[in-house]
Amino acid sequence: MIRAEGLSKTYRGGVSALSDVSLAVESGKCLVVLGASGSGKSTLLNSLGALSRPTGGKVLLDGADVYALSRGARVRLRREKLGFVFQSFHLIPYLTAEENVRAAVALRGDPGSSARELLDRVGLGERAAHLPDQLSVGERQRVALARAVAGKPGIILADEPTGNLDPESAGKISGYLRSFCDEGAAVAIVTHDPELTSIADSTLRLEAGRVVSSDGQ
Repeated sequence: MIRAEGLSKTYRGGVSALSDVSLAVESGKCLVVLGASGSGKSTLLNSLGALSRPTGGKVLLDGADVYALSRGARVRLRREKLGFVFQSFHLIPYLTAEENVRAAVALRGDPGSSARELLDRVGLGERAAHLPDQLSVGERQRVALARAVAGKPGIILADEPTGNLDPESAGKISGYLRSFCDEGAAVAIVTHDPELTSIADSTLRLEAGRVVSSDGQ
């Protein structure tokens, strides 16, 4: 379970990106955070993912205060417990699809996971030997998703996972995210796409860094 309590984030010059944001995502549940560009969605996800320290509030992962940990401990936490899906994929360009996923498997020290099996699951087994620039945008996002779930992290954080995709590819990605949630992962998605609420157990709407509405929390 991941929980945020009263998160705030203020940048130099007094610019506020988040203000008193609280949420919780339990194992087996999916939270979708909706908001326009500049609403604070990515800042929120980076704080939840132990990537950016908030200026106020707490992030609790299984009851532990993430930002009370040392930097090294946060690195281990991200590697072992968190899976990230980014809009820009962040695939290594000179590695094949299978090698990109295999790198995540090796990083998590999980010999029980097969990169090829993970790619098969997202329908890309036949494209395993292709480099990222030989794949469509939707296929690259599916590689990124397979990499994110390597080692079965308990929490999946997705930043605009359908933002660059056509409707068919977006539907596939949302279906895969829901399936991982149904298998026990806690899934938090930030997006401007209201279609993703169809897979959500709960939703929040952000405007100017503040929660303006919530459903199912």
